[in-house]
Parts: sequence; structure tokens; C-alpha cells
Amino acid sequence: MGKIGLTEILVVLVIVVLLFGGKKIPELMKGLGTGIKEFKNAAKDGDEPAPSKKAQEENKL
Repeated sequence: MGKIGLTEILVVLVIVVLLFGGKKIPELMKGLGTGIKEFKNAAKDGDEPAPSKKAQEENKL
């Protein structure tokens, strides 16, 4: 088994575009980014429960 090359990456991208369509991909990436961000925050906080979105918005004001 070798390294992942440009050809393999392009094949995966073409399959993703065919499955989800061009308009759905930004929504998927946004959701993925949000999930990763929440996971990192949860890993930092440890056992503390994550604050709700409403509490986060109140802290911004």
C-alpha cells in the first residue's frame, strides 16, 4: 500500500460531487467544521458540560 496520491484524491472528490451535488457540499463542510470545533471544545473542557448556544450568544453581547 502506497501513499494517497493526487489521482485518488480527485476520484474521491468526483464521487462526493456526484453523490451530494455541488450545492450540498458547502452545507456538509459547515456541519463538519462545527462538529470538529465542538469536539475540540469538549476535549479541552473534559468532564464539564458544554454551554448551550443561548448561553454562548449571551456571553458575546
